[in-house]
Amino acid sequence: MSGVAAAFLCSSSKSRATVYDRLKHMVPKLAFRGQAGVGIAAFMHKEGVRYARALQSSCDSVRIEHDEQDPNFRPHVAIAHIRSRCRGISDGGDLQPIHNNAGTSRSLAISLDGALVNGRELRGELLAQGYRLGSNTDAELLLKWIEGSCERDYWRHGLPVNYENIFRDIDDRIDGAISAILLDGEGNLVAYRNRCGLRPLETMQTDDGFLLVASENCAFADLEGKTQQILPGHIRYVDGKMGYCVDRSVSNGQYKAKLCAYEALYLGNPNTSVEGQSHFETRYNIGAALGGLVAQRLQGELGSTLTIVSSMPHTGGPYADGLFASLVEYGVFAQRREVVSTQFFQRTLIGTPSERKCLIAQKYRVSETSLAEAAIIIVDEALIRGDTSQAVTNMLLAAGAKAVHWAIGSPPIVAPNYYGMGIDTLDELAFWQIWKQLPPEQRTQILRFHKMEPQDLKIIESNIAASINAATITYLPFPLLVSLLPCRQDGVDLSPFTFEMPTPAGQKRANRNLRELAADLPYSESILA
Repeated sequence: MSGVAAAFLCSSSKSRATVYDRLKHMVPKLAFRGQAGVGIAAFMHKEGVRYARALQSSCDSVRIEHDEQDPNFRPHVAIAHIRSRCRGISDGGDLQPIHNNAGTSRSLAISLDGALVNGRELRGELLAQGYRLGSNTDAELLLKWIEGSCERDYWRHGLPVNYENIFRDIDDRIDGAISAILLDGEGNLVAYRNRCGLRPLETMQTDDGFLLVASENCAFADLEGKTQQILPGHIRYVDGKMGYCVDRSVSNGQYKAKLCAYEALYLGNPNTSVEGQSHFETRYNIGAALGGLVAQRLQGELGSTLTIVSSMPHTGGPYADGLFASLVEYGVFAQRREVVSTQFFQRTLIGTPSERKCLIAQKYRVSETSLAEAAIIIVDEALIRGDTSQAVTNMLLAAGAKAVHWAIGSPPIVAPNYYGMGIDTLDELAFWQIWKQLPPEQRTQILRFHKMEPQDLKIIESNIAASINAATITYLPFPLLVSLLPCRQDGVDLSPFTFEMPTPAGQKRANRNLRELAADLPYSESILA
């Protein structure tokens, strides 16, 4: 879970803006994708590649170190990585752009968004060939693979690198969700999106002579130019000397993008659009649909109780707005107020249980003192592990709330995400923690996941509600979710709710995990088949 961006100043440009100016425009708009800092690699002819950090100076602007330290360094190309917190990294950040230590012409730097499912196998191949790997990140793994191919096929022979061939080999070998931007020691730029298309990658050719690349099209807001999506299994190559730009397919077939559902529900900026529909619209519409379910469920329970609709910051706002509007239409008297605030922006999705528990306790606060006897409806896009929702519920009850109800803008999350979202095992998901406590017959029926009967969903809702001390939980049913997403069902990865993985290695791993868990259940084989 991170973001990437790049800016290339074309030779025909007469703009007074720099590539740093363009990165400073794009990076804040990608902040939803990671809150652990921004790394930058930039290239200037006769000066080579330099590395810098970008520091967030406000919610909508950043400051780049080199910009102030050396105003004479004016690169024509720069790449950025918006860092997420990453397990196994000592300072809590995925330190990119990652680069090699080769000579000037052989320098490589890469920024990566996503994850490899078969990374362990690829790592084993590199180690067997004698490569040394300093960290346990997919970014380093991909960089080493590119470096090895460049050395073997081009550098040692004094030949220019053919990145089309390099990335064709990579696309054949990797399984996962990858978007990446590569900058080499000659100022060449390569933007790559692997064949499964789970991670978006967008470009803009600006009217004032820049080629921009970013993880989301919201990064180009307020700029004039032509936007285009990099297709799955394609690269866009920009020559560092001549400035010409070409698109090339690096796959042995045509692949359609299958965007991860988390992009629309959680990860993407609300202003990003897919198929002409913004994530804000999608989230608002989901909240409105969810509001009808909540109204039917709670209308008899609320009575004259003061009812407050609030969101989980910073992603639940559109959901709560839609739900509140829907409640009003159903005649439920409620107030729309934010009763939960945060002390910092960093997400608590990634990390060990103890790290996350500490962060959650520090991050969330009750922002109002007048909650006595109020019924609070907290609206969130997902309930993953249940530890954040439990902590917030307890805070609100301690502040005097009569009851806390949760409205969740997605179905139960039943599958780990092997593609870079920090959800690695079944055991950490709230769904499976409850599932293990149910009688065998109920457990078997609930293995239908998105096809489970309504009464089975109610069992999950009531048990998870009890586990987090909430009065009720209302999930968005799977068919409603599918109807509200901008892409058709075959254009979105819904594996978090279906256990149907978008890549072969992911499905193999998921099947193994699921069969181990359900091995002792009656009739589970027929359901899982």
